Amino acid sequence: MPYINVRGVEHYYEWIRRSSTEVKPVMVFIHGWAGSARYWKSTANALCDQFDCLLYDLRGFGRSHGKPSIHGVNEFVIESSSSSEESDAIRELTYELEEYADDLAVLLDQMQLPRVFLHAHSMGASIATLFVNSYSHRVEKVILTCSGIFEYEEKAFAAFHKFGSYVVKFRPWWLVKIPFVDSMFMARFLYRPIPAAERRAFLEDFLQADYHAALGTIFTSVSKTTAELMPQKFTKITAPSLLVAGQYDKIIPAQMGRLAAALNGKIEFAIISETAHFPMLEDAATYIKRVREFLQ
Repeated sequence: MPYINVRGVEHYYEWIRRSSTEVKPVMVFIHGWAGSARYWKSTANALCDQFDCLLYDLRGFGRSHGKPSIHGVNEFVIESSSSSEESDAIRELTYELEEYADDLAVLLDQMQLPRVFLHAHSMGASIATLFVNSYSHRVEKVILTCSGIFEYEEKAFAAFHKFGSYVVKFRPWWLVKIPFVDSMFMARFLYRPIPAAERRAFLEDFLQADYHAALGTIFTSVSKTTAELMPQKFTKITAPSLLVAGQYDKIIPAQMGRLAAALNGKIEFAIISETAHFPMLEDAATYIKRVREFLQ
């Protein structure tokens, strides 16, 4: 499997492209929390007539390793959901989303890709938004799927962090052997069914995600700081952007995406009917059609 060293961490990557003498632009795909590049493959295959598609696994997820030991802290346990512990997780684990955006910049440097299209989902869409803000000269267009802005609610966030820490801690590998567990695991994320192989891949990615990366990004993705920061970042996007929402998304409701898009005239907003958190898989034909319309 191909790996590339990014800031001391081995990152898995792969290309999806068609043999051609034509020089094509590059589209980089960024996955969401506890996932991997695997679920972007069908979308990349659909777009590889126009683009050379680069897929990679974020640090600590999929087939990419966790952080290098030189970052200092290798063990960190969340005892409660207090704001002080949240800041400790962000500082000590170095899993700020801005750092993931910097990881991408180094990855593109390593591959000598000065300017690209971005295609990102969920937490990956937040990373892409931060990347566009910091490296706007390197981005042609952006597709943000299932992203948006949310208001900070202290009790709700504390409950989410506490529940999330339990979920990350309890991930025995034997779960994959339980019949229909993949369907139960994906039920909250989907409105339409997806193939069993896709459901199982999601479960496997979740179970093998690095503990520190999975826990750290829960605290950095859903925080008071992020709730206050992201509206500013959406406002400052300068690249033409498409924000796609799933009509029945329970994770990032469509209204959150609509609010984000309304902040900036550069952002088009689209809802894919009868889909939830994975519209690119639940209704691939409609999703690809809308993406092509934007790219043209």
